[in-house]
Amino acid sequence: MSKSDAPAKDRSTVRTLLRLWPYVRPVRTRLIIAALVAIVASCTGLVFPLVLKWMVDGPVADRDPTGVWLGALLLLLLGVTEALLFGLRRWLVARPLASVEASMRADLFRHLQRLPMAFHDRWASGQLLSRGTTDLMLIRLFLAFPMMFLLVNGATIAVGVIILLAQDFTLGLVLLAPVVPMVIATAYFEGRYAAVARRAQDQVGDLTTVVEESVLGIRIIKGFGRHRTQARAFRELSRTLRGTEMVKARLLAAIWGVIVTLPEIAIGAALVLGTVRVADDGLSAGTLVAFLSTALALRWPVESIGFLLAMSQESATATERYFEVMDAKPESDAVAESREGDAGDGGGLRFDGVEFRYPDAAADAPAVLSRIDLHVRRGETMALVGATGSGKTTLTALVPRLHEVTGGRITLDGEDITAMDRAHLRTLVAVAFEEPTLFSATVGENVLMGAEESAGDVELDRALDVAQAGFAHALPQGTGTQVGEQGLSLSGGQRQRLALARAVVGRPRFLVLDDPLSALDVHTEALVEAALRRVLVETTALIVAHRPSTVLLADRVALLSGGRVVAVGTHQELLRENAEYAWLMSGAEAGAETGAEAEGRADTETEPGAPSAPTTGHPTGRPTEEATR
Repeated sequence: MSKSDAPAKDRSTVRTLLRLWPYVRPVRTRLIIAALVAIVASCTGLVFPLVLKWMVDGPVADRDPTGVWLGALLLLLLGVTEALLFGLRRWLVARPLASVEASMRADLFRHLQRLPMAFHDRWASGQLLSRGTTDLMLIRLFLAFPMMFLLVNGATIAVGVIILLAQDFTLGLVLLAPVVPMVIATAYFEGRYAAVARRAQDQVGDLTTVVEESVLGIRIIKGFGRHRTQARAFRELSRTLRGTEMVKARLLAAIWGVIVTLPEIAIGAALVLGTVRVADDGLSAGTLVAFLSTALALRWPVESIGFLLAMSQESATATERYFEVMDAKPESDAVAESREGDAGDGGGLRFDGVEFRYPDAAADAPAVLSRIDLHVRRGETMALVGATGSGKTTLTALVPRLHEVTGGRITLDGEDITAMDRAHLRTLVAVAFEEPTLFSATVGENVLMGAEESAGDVELDRALDVAQAGFAHALPQGTGTQVGEQGLSLSGGQRQRLALARAVVGRPRFLVLDDPLSALDVHTEALVEAALRRVLVETTALIVAHRPSTVLLADRVALLSGGRVVAVGTHQELLRENAEYAWLMSGAEAGAETGAEAEGRADTETEPGAPSAPTTGHPTGRPTEEATR
């Protein structure tokens, strides 16, 4: 999800940054001490002009070398004190702000794990990654520098103005003349810069997404020779980001020019006026030197306002982007009121009038699933068959509550799944998806993710045996071999077998498999099916199937068409009585035969599965529906 083209929301920078308070509160004492130390250090610099005034009007005017050396020593001591105090400030803030950043990053990661699938379907991974890296870095820098120095510089300017007015009220008013135009310019700059900063940070997220997708999809890019296309897309996004950064630079240059120029003009006017008054004996030379030295000492606090405000705006935008994710509603831990299943239903998995539409679907869009009534009896295996886009994968995702039903209910052994704690539900239901996902961990760690923490080698070996994944023992470090990111060091069939092993390792009461054997060659598939039959005897299973061999694992078959269950029966019954089912299975058999003829090795990364259904018609006389997610 990219928000780079979205209009900037009206929001207060201060109100946005105040949302960081819960993270800052545990370290507030140390930050307050650091701020006080920095204020003292900064105000120490304002003592220099007072020492200079004493030296010019005293030892210098009286030609007293001892007084001059004393004044020089005092200036040296002030300089060393100022440096030590600023060093102490940095030491005070380093550790607590690192802990703030770490805490925010941990909260973000934990929250991402609890967000529903609908959220992850909408958001690009690069956008989420940039919020957990670049944005948090900007927030840490804000807490370490702009936040503190806006306070420190503000206090320094206030003390300096009091000193200036005390030294000479008239010259002090001259220096204060630019305040009003600077406030107006700063307010205008803040609004413009906020919008551009938001656009730039969203574009960084888009760029991160392209990089991540290109790395993960490098085999496709190389295989199709699309490296130039990807490079061109990256170059265009880089140019867009560069253009946005140049707009930021122009805005910053403009406000910097205003903030630097107006005080310089005021200092020049004060210098001229002060020189005339010294010549007329209306002002001492020491007072003029001290006044101008104080004014010059205030240049940095004043001139720094521009980039401190710019950094604050970027940090406010980063904070806003961070809390856009944190404000997303997670999967609720609350459970609905328990509703008993129908008496005598025999337990198992039951769908009662289930309907589903995606949360971001248009209001007039048809439901993906409509009035699903299906009962998988306890200990039974049900195959789910249907054309591409009929809603099979969506239906299986509803069982572990990866998506929430929008109508009807699903029960496990008579208990409504919405009345179950999600963590408990997902210990009862194990899943394996058609696209297997492996993590950058060992083979054993990937498989044992599906079991209790106490599971060990015995459970691991049993699961690998069921999935015919004995190849794991032949890897360089056996089951301790790191499989690499996304498991791309393995073949498609190997990844799918490890995903199946992960699903069965915990001996789940309910098993949901989404076409788990699609990447296997016919010989390995037969071995896996033979071993899988022993597992299916002990569980209640719902299996998405495209091939007759997989369908034969099931006791009964449900045909899904247009988001509805249109027929339920045994494989042989549906072959005789349902033309659509017979057509799907005949196409699958033809595809399987073609794949078997081309089979030249024991494991393959290509699917010898069913060909696509015709796009112009259907054997039942109905047009094929559009593919759903």
